[in-house]
Amino acid sequence: MGDDKTPPSLDDLEARLQRAKGEHDGSEPPSVPMVSGPMSGVGMALRIGTELVAALIVGVGLGLLLDYWLGTAPWLLVVFFFLGAAAGVLNVYRTASGIGLGPGGVGPRRGAQEPDDAQDGGGPA
Repeated sequence: MGDDKTPPSLDDLEARLQRAKGEHDGSEPPSVPMVSGPMSGVGMALRIGTELVAALIVGVGLGLLLDYWLGTAPWLLVVFFFLGAAAGVLNVYRTASGIGLGPGGVGPRRGAQEPDDAQDGGGPA
């Protein structure tokens, strides 16, 4: 409240912005951490955890519903728990190895080190 300093003028701000733009010619991008590949580590961990839990929930849910409907408690719950766990582990394996992440969901995804057809003139040989 007792500060009688005046704020810097807009002309001063404009001059500083022009100096900053002059120092950065745009030839090299700012150093920002880049994510290698289609997913970061945290994204991959969240996806793997979600897929495992979702498969278990579906398996247990189906087992409970079928046990209630058929009156076979707890046998179908146990069977579908293990089927859900197996499906979850299979999904985790597929996600971790990259199977099904390629275009069209077929085969493993292409790595960044593999040559691209467009770089060598394109088209089949």
